[in-house]
Amino acid sequence: MDQTTIKIDSLCVNAIRVLAAEAVEAAKSGHPGAPMGIAPMAYVLWKNHLNVNPDRPNWENRDRFILSAGHASMLQYALLHLSGFDVSMEDIKQFRQWG
Repeated sequence: MDQTTIKIDSLCVNAIRVLAAEAVEAAKSGHPGAPMGIAPMAYVLWKNHLNVNPDRPNWENRDRFILSAGHASMLQYALLHLSGFDVSMEDIKQFRQWG
């Protein structure tokens, strides 16, 4: 793997981590450790293995990403947002904002 690819991958993983950590902090609810720790694995999975298309989110043959750890749920929102799915920054700002 060339250095440019490594740098881009690192920036992507860090973007997932920062987005997740900031959303959890703003919500004053949740646990940032899980999304930050799982980010590298999730990035590789989404980049190299999952067959998804943000332009066709209801495509019947798409792969599904199921994250059963509720305290890491912000990871999934960050991945969807950064992958181009219909999860806006406003949606992320509203993470765990009740009322």
